[in-house]
Amino acid sequence: MIKILIYEARTKKGLSLRKLSELTGIRKTRLNDIENEKRSPTLDELERIANILEVKIESLYKVKSSL
Repeated sequence: MIKILIYEARTKKGLSLRKLSELTGIRKTRLNDIENEKRSPTLDELERIANILEVKIESLYKVKSSL
């Protein structure tokens, strides 16, 4: 499984969900669902988010151990 770390990166950068939505063009509800692991982000969405947050895509997720 993969854990999405967008919330951590976004708050570290001091951005609200609304501001990230405005900057990425991704709906706020969609971002919220991604942060709460209700939906999975597309590669395009991860790329847009990473660009705005000035981080590598790899820093927006981590693989959870299934053990």
